[in-house]
Amino acid sequence: MKITAYTAVENMGWTVNAFEIECDKKGVSPSDFKIDANEYGMVRESVAAVIAVTEIPSGLRLEVEPVGYKSFKLVGTGVAEGISFGYEDVSDVKTVWADLFEAKDNGIVHYRLYSPKAGEARPLTLFLHGGGESGSDNWTQMVGTIGAAKIAKDYPDYYVFAPQAPGGGITPGNAPVMPRNFSESGKMGPGGWTREYLAGVCDVIKGMIAEGKVDPDRVYVTGMSMGGGGTLRALSVGSGLFAAAVAICPTMTPETYGILKSLTDTKIWVATAYVDHTIYRHKYIVDGLVAIKDAGNPDAHLTLYAPEDLEKYGLSTDPNMPIERKFGSNHASWILVYNNEEGIMDWLMSRVK
Repeated sequence: MKITAYTAVENMGWTVNAFEIECDKKGVSPSDFKIDANEYGMVRESVAAVIAVTEIPSGLRLEVEPVGYKSFKLVGTGVAEGISFGYEDVSDVKTVWADLFEAKDNGIVHYRLYSPKAGEARPLTLFLHGGGESGSDNWTQMVGTIGAAKIAKDYPDYYVFAPQAPGGGITPGNAPVMPRNFSESGKMGPGGWTREYLAGVCDVIKGMIAEGKVDPDRVYVTGMSMGGGGTLRALSVGSGLFAAAVAICPTMTPETYGILKSLTDTKIWVATAYVDHTIYRHKYIVDGLVAIKDAGNPDAHLTLYAPEDLEKYGLSTDPNMPIERKFGSNHASWILVYNNEEGIMDWLMSRVK
């Protein structure tokens, strides 16, 4: 049975919205299906519904309520009995916007690139994913979280460059905690957004500038969590390359804190939730921003999203949520930034070197 899934990268990640199934079933209705989910090893029943069934020449098209692509289980009953599958059974996946990114690998950096239809040099935005999307499949960075595909959708006349960091860097399980007194030092693992890897990334962009594809005065960088720390590191590695940066809930280590304090003439906006899973993150973000503003940087900005800001996007809405889970939920403040809350993305895309 051939199954095609139609997916998108939404606020909460990779979701499926429709299926086309090759079969000979007739007279099937939405009530003949249920959709369960397996999340964190726990099965939740009837998490979404099939909202429409259409007979097509090859079989059936099912429109469904958005559900996490890698967690769903669709089960047919009644007339649809025998139709049962999860994401591992899908034959073909189509992902809106993400599919427009071309897979590339120069032997040093593997990445996805969205290219606008333009006959002149265009701006470019570098997107650096978080620790959970590290690896070597050159795809997870596109669908693990809202980010690259959303940027291309909102700014289709810009290049969007989405490399994938090697595995082994900072992940939610091994993120270094910035101590109050610097008596400890968080270290990057062998992967992640290392200076060496970011140098390779910057070299690719410089090559595109040399080819006349990219406007050298309008190159931007943004990223979240490990990629937020990577954004700060990229500003150091690619000195003079970027016109502006947006770092979201950046991983703060002595190195990235030191870089942040040095950005006295860099256009930068740092955004994060009022508190998240790395408790001392905010102290060093605030101290760093205050330091560069005091040093005379007129274009350094800070946003700390309040609980009501996060709740608008479904984050930390359960009053009975344990505090550890609340902090973890708050960490996804990139959802607000990439939806242009406070005009942060418009600010970024309008800066000129």
